[in-house]
Amino acid sequence: MHRFLNFLIAGVLLKSMLLIPHPALAQQWRPVRGGILFGISGMALVQQQSNEMKFLIVHDNKGKNEGRLAVITIKGEAQPEYVALTWPSNADLPSDLEAIASIPGRLNSFMALSSSGKVYHIILNNNNTISVLKVFTLPGITPQTNLEGFSLQELDGNLLAVWAHRGAGAEAATIYWGKLNLNTYQIAQTSSVNLKVPLPNGANVRHISDLKVDKAGILFIASVTDPGNDGPFESAVYVAGAFGVGRNAIAFRSNPDLVPLYHYNYHKIEAIELIPGAAGGIILGTDDENMGSSVYLP
Repeated sequence: MHRFLNFLIAGVLLKSMLLIPHPALAQQWRPVRGGILFGISGMALVQQQSNEMKFLIVHDNKGKNEGRLAVITIKGEAQPEYVALTWPSNADLPSDLEAIASIPGRLNSFMALSSSGKVYHIILNNNNTISVLKVFTLPGITPQTNLEGFSLQELDGNLLAVWAHRGAGAEAATIYWGKLNLNTYQIAQTSSVNLKVPLPNGANVRHISDLKVDKAGILFIASVTDPGNDGPFESAVYVAGAFGVGRNAIAFRSNPDLVPLYHYNYHKIEAIELIPGAAGGIILGTDDENMGSSVYLP
C-alpha cells in the first residue's frame, strides 16, 4: 500500500512539473463579474466540447437576495458568459457556499458545501433550474469548523469524499476523507490529517481554500492569503498527496515536499477544477472580494 502511494506521489510530481506553463505561453486572467457578490468560491465542470466548457459555480453570499449559483461558459479565447441561477423556493437557502463537486457517473448531479458543513445534493436541469434532492451534514462538525473545499471521486469502486477545514495563520488546515454512501448519505471510515503550506505565509494565510481529487487519487489544493476585501491577495496551487485503496480502506499519503505548481499575486484562488482529456488541465477561479471574480486556464 505504501509503495503504491509512493509511486503515485513520484509520478504526479513529474507530471506536475510538466504542467507548469512556459511564461511565453501563459494565458491571461479572464474577468467573470465585478463586485463582492460575485466571487467564485467553488466550481465544477458541467460540459466539455471541442471549443467550449461550461461550469457550475457557487458564491459564498449570505444575504437573502444574493446569488448562490451560476453557470459560466468559456468559448475559445472569449470572455466567460455568466448566467445567474435561482435557488429553488421549496428548499432552504444556503449560507456561505464554499465548494462544489460533481458526482462521478451521474450526469448534472453535484454536491455543494457550506462553510458550516452542510452539503446540498443538487441537480442542474436542462433549463438552467436547480433541484435540491437532499441536505445533510458532514461528520465531526464543531462550532470552530470553517470548511473550504470539497471533492468526490471514485476509487476502486469506492466513492471517496474529501473536504477540508481551511486553517488560518499558525493553525493548520485539516483534510478529512471517508467513503460516501449515496443511498444513505452517510460517510464511513473517516480519517484526517493536518497540513500547512510554505507559501503564502503570515497571519492571513488560509492553508486550503479549495481542493480536488483526480481519478488517480491525486489531491490538488489551493492556498491563499486574505488580508481584507481590498487585498492584496496571493495564491498558490499544490499537489498535497495521494489517496489509495488497500484492504477495503482508503489511505492518504501526504506529499513530503510541498512545492507550488502555480503561484500568483493579486488574486485569491478559491476554486479549482480538473478538466479531463487532451485539451484539459486545470482551471482556477477567484474570489477577489471587491474586485469580483476571474478565471484562469494555465
